[in-house]
Amino acid sequence: MQVTTKAIVLTSLKYGDTSLIVKAYTASDGLKSYMLKGVLSSKKGKLKAAYFQPLTQLEIVAHHRNKGTLESIREAKINYPYRTVHNNIAKNAMTLFLAEMLSYSIHEEEANLSLFEFLEASFQWLDMNEEIANFHCHFLIQLTKYLGFYPDTSALQAPCFDLLEGGFTDTPSLHPVLTGDNLGYFKTFLGIHFDAIHTIKMNKTNRQELLQSLVLYFELHLQGFRKPKSLAVLNEVFG
Repeated sequence: MQVTTKAIVLTSLKYGDTSLIVKAYTASDGLKSYMLKGVLSSKKGKLKAAYFQPLTQLEIVAHHRNKGTLESIREAKINYPYRTVHNNIAKNAMTLFLAEMLSYSIHEEEANLSLFEFLEASFQWLDMNEEIANFHCHFLIQLTKYLGFYPDTSALQAPCFDLLEGGFTDTPSLHPVLTGDNLGYFKTFLGIHFDAIHTIKMNKTNRQELLQSLVLYFELHLQGFRKPKSLAVLNEVFG
């Protein structure tokens, strides 16, 4: 079946000398993997290797057989041309980290338009704004809404957040918990939009600690989730 759809690139892996295997999140069918034969050697084809950098927003014409095998892309064009995401060191490190988080978090081969639109709008915001040090923390918390484990805020005033139970509690158990300053930052992120993230003044240690806790939160709630290798690079850039 031929499909024309918007797609956001998550990963692209070299296959042989001339080909790429690309994982993308599509508006029409959710997560899809594509074999792009010869894309690294072709100068004149309709597909350019540069289109398949992490989080690039494309419009593609693809052939979807929907049999769990690698699909094919006939045509691709940039749907939203980033101005800063791929050439700003901090944004690029964040992009690699978030693309890896998404590729370990999303497994459904079915349309989820609200998730697609959240990703699309979030990365356009990242491209257009300069005060982005807290972007990844806020993005990951918001992402949990679409993945089914957004924090239960019914006991928001409690002094601990239980990462395994996903809720606030007065009595910490043996589960990993958020407390103290990091709990305060976490609560603030729950109540704001992207345009206010620069108002949360965190030092690099707090930010790294909160991010580690958020990655653990994903690990505890998603089967098969792996800790992203790019986390170390991200911490170095923002350190």
